Amino acid sequence: MTNLSQINDADEAHSFAEYKAIEAALKPYVDAAKSGDGALSRSAFMDHAHIVGSIAGTYYDMDADTFGDAVSEGGPAPDVQSHIAWINVSGPAAAARVEFLNWGGMRYTDFFVLYKKDGVWKISSKVYDSHAKN
Repeated sequence: MTNLSQINDADEAHSFAEYKAIEAALKPYVDAAKSGDGALSRSAFMDHAHIVGSIAGTYYDMDADTFGDAVSEGGPAPDVQSHIAWINVSGPAAAARVEFLNWGGMRYTDFFVLYKKDGVWKISSKVYDSHAKN
């Protein structure tokens, strides 16, 4: 007979594993910030993914391919720092907030919506703030 403690332990282990899997899903995006590799950035997103935000008051609305091109054009940012501020999970849906400092000389806050399809977490959309005159 399974007791409540065993069920809670299993739930906690599963929950912890999901958070780690989401961190791993965000890693290509974070690594792309350092390397300037737009293809690596693109690999973190679902095919339909959409990105919206602004930089210095200019509004940007693009698909993941266009965003990947922008990452490549921006080039490497080897001194960029990043921090996953939080992750929230509900079944196959999740949200995450990631902070970046010194990506192209700027600070960014990125909000990601992720979805787990066929056992794989990918970014479905991103909204961001550049902290620059927005």
